[in-house]
Amino acid sequence: MHRGRVVFGAMDEVVFGRPAREAVVEQLDRLGAQRAFLMVSGTLNRDTDEIEKVRAALGSRCVGTFDKMPAHTPRAAVITATEQARDAQADLIVTIGGGSITDGAKAVQLCLANNVTTSDGIDAIRTRGGVSPEMNSPAVRQISVPTTIAGGEFSSIAGVTNEVKRQKEMLRHPLVMPRATILDPDLSVHTPDWLFLSTGIRAVDHCVEGICSREAHPYGDAQALKGLEMLAAGLPRVKANPKDISARMDCQIGTWLSTGPLASGVPMGASHGIGYLLGAEFDVPHGYTSCVMLPAVMRWNKRDNAGRQALVAAAMGRPGEDAGDVLDHFIRDLGMPRSLAEVRVGPEHFDRIAAGAMRTPWVPRNPRKIDGPSQVREILLMAA
Repeated sequence: MHRGRVVFGAMDEVVFGRPAREAVVEQLDRLGAQRAFLMVSGTLNRDTDEIEKVRAALGSRCVGTFDKMPAHTPRAAVITATEQARDAQADLIVTIGGGSITDGAKAVQLCLANNVTTSDGIDAIRTRGGVSPEMNSPAVRQISVPTTIAGGEFSSIAGVTNEVKRQKEMLRHPLVMPRATILDPDLSVHTPDWLFLSTGIRAVDHCVEGICSREAHPYGDAQALKGLEMLAAGLPRVKANPKDISARMDCQIGTWLSTGPLASGVPMGASHGIGYLLGAEFDVPHGYTSCVMLPAVMRWNKRDNAGRQALVAAAMGRPGEDAGDVLDHFIRDLGMPRSLAEVRVGPEHFDRIAAGAMRTPWVPRNPRKIDGPSQVREILLMAA
């Protein structure tokens, strides 16, 4: 008999297939917001007119723009953005960009609510052992317009990098989930192909680790299996024709569905856990961490969850085949890196990565039990 608990997130709505400049204005009208602070992609702001279109549509209701969030959301940039949002007296944050910007705005919400003014001050609001401290709830909320497809805009957690420790740390609060997410596939055309496709594999990773979890349940499965089906069909179409807007829309919706397991309480596994270390310590892009680690994790786990892995292969259109091999070939065909060597992480670092991965929220909940760093090292060797 299935048992569990699904907690629905604090997102009001998802708007898809509409121009962002129109949908953002409608969200401000709906929420009664008058002072929108934009946190946006620097490339979109400098090299295209897309951000200016949004600013023009908002008019006097746009009170500032921050466009300098580096990859992996370092603490210092979060504090800088917080100062600017505070000075602007923002009543809503609008993000337009990738996952680091989305996570950055989530962190800004908590910094504003809890009077965090320094990088060290983030210690007061970060999770420890997966548990969030007592803190004030965000009063200034967020709406998100993603241009990559890792899916962070659908979660109530944020990853922020502690630059001193070179560690990715988690912030969590139910109300950091955006009030609304706007999926505009036309905006994603400006995203570099490698970034769109690799973050698509991050979404695939959400689906796969959700399906393969020993804590999986039918509610999460239904979303993850459909999401995986849409991503498996859509990503190769985008690779073949980057201007295929319909394929991009399918990938965005597949990404939305990919977050179903995690949002409904299903933990991720070792691919996500090891990926935290690769990102924070070695600056490997989020999507690339999944490209490199997911097939190896699947092969290592197969002893304990072959039946669940069969669902993955079938959803990707390869029933009866080995899911690790299916994922390996799929990622290679998209032109993504497939080994740690390709992302410049050598065996001399494996002991440190393995020890650090054990301290992440996900490695201890991997479907094949991981008892210690030596088993993480086995997976790393498979991905070398």
